[in-house]
Amino acid sequence: MSSNTAGRLFTFTTWGESHGPAIGCVIDGCPSRIPLAESDIQPWLDRRRPGRNAQVSPRREEDRVSILSGVFEGVTTGHPISLIIENTNQRSTDYQKLASIFRPGHADATYRHKYGVRDPRGGGRSSARETAGRVAAGAVAMRLLGHFEATRSVEITAGLVALGGVQADASRWDDRTIDQNPVFCPDAGAVDAMLAAVEEAKAAGDSLGGVVEVRARGVPAGLGEPVYDRLDGRIAGMFMGLNAVKGVEIGAGFAAAGLRGSENNDPMRRPESGKLGDAFQTNRAGGILAGISNGDEVVVRCAIKPTPSIGVRQKSIDVNLDDIDLDGVGGRHDPAVCIRAVPVLQAMMATIVADFFLLARTRNQPEF
Repeated sequence: MSSNTAGRLFTFTTWGESHGPAIGCVIDGCPSRIPLAESDIQPWLDRRRPGRNAQVSPRREEDRVSILSGVFEGVTTGHPISLIIENTNQRSTDYQKLASIFRPGHADATYRHKYGVRDPRGGGRSSARETAGRVAAGAVAMRLLGHFEATRSVEITAGLVALGGVQADASRWDDRTIDQNPVFCPDAGAVDAMLAAVEEAKAAGDSLGGVVEVRARGVPAGLGEPVYDRLDGRIAGMFMGLNAVKGVEIGAGFAAAGLRGSENNDPMRRPESGKLGDAFQTNRAGGILAGISNGDEVVVRCAIKPTPSIGVRQKSIDVNLDDIDLDGVGGRHDPAVCIRAVPVLQAMMATIVADFFLLARTRNQPEF
């Protein structure tokens, strides 16, 4: 089973390395006759690309996407959709001195141990640059969801709710604010403090971690395949597969461990709309019960570690397992990789919802 392919019916395979000639993805299982063009994908990539502001990696890539297959006369053909994004701003010489050194917090040691070889140029396959393919797949997934009446109302948003020691106020979440600031924070009142924290870390040659929250509204009830392909299980697995993610919680998450059942259960009342999702008076379940969407908003939070590439002196070893002191990691890196994780996680949620929607259609569930 390939470890580079995700999904069961709506599948996508990412390919390429950080400093190779190009990166991209191949999407299979997308139904035919769905309108699709590069212009539907590019805005998603523009939000993720490096070099867009001072808070992310200064590597300047335009990330222009080209559709190589699977689309004819503006609509999908039902065949594999191949997307390519050329790398145009590599500086591989930045990594020459690191070819025989294992960088702390990176994939260097484990990749070398597992495969017997590794690409030291920006981390190769383990680079966050790989996520451009996931974002492109998410853009196609959103076109799919918008094509069918059962999923046309699906809205997926994501925002940075914590950065370093700065916490956003969940009660002040505003979707409109997210793209109006460089850190994708949904709380306008927390933006200045987050920006100051990033600048302080950069000045010290260090980095910050954070928390990204993803919200999926309008997800129809009934998505998920218990017991071994639950909706929450797939979300957790897919999100943990993203570089730097160290924890995932859904709904109340870890806070539920400190509650009583009477506090954690979401009360229900007959919904005037006749829709199951409107019956819940609270949403500590995060929109998922027993691995199946309940029609309420799906809420997921991801803890993301600080970027491991820093300018601070660190203890490490080389490929011969001998001690070495590393005087900072060169290259161009994100001071807080959690910022650019926002559009990536948003896109990944779209691929998950699209895949489970197609699976539900094969079950002949009447609403699909």
